[in-house]
Amino acid sequence: MLLKENRLRRKKDFDNVFKDGRSFKEDFLILRIGKNNLSEIRFGFIVSQKISKKATVRNKIKRRISELIRQKIEKFKKGFDVILIAVPGIEMEDFWEIDETLEKLFKKAKIKKL
Repeated sequence: MLLKENRLRRKKDFDNVFKDGRSFKEDFLILRIGKNNLSEIRFGFIVSQKISKKATVRNKIKRRISELIRQKIEKFKKGFDVILIAVPGIEMEDFWEIDETLEKLFKKAKIKKL
């Protein structure tokens, strides 16, 4: 699980990213990114009922994405809020395919340190 300081939790923070942020899409994930004027990078996840009506399936997807982020958290530039939105089709993908897609998204968004 991500640390508290690395999680987006308030609706206001999500709204700021949607209002002022940039968007990138790759396969079954959409990445929204915005500046946050903090010394940390924060992540939020959206997995809607379009993916699955079952909460267990949606939570499994969130846990997978969260774990992949947690493993790489030191490699990100600071000062960003990032929202990852799952698109239908992600429930069929395995852990490593999600990892590859995340890597492509982070490269597009240029938020990883070199």
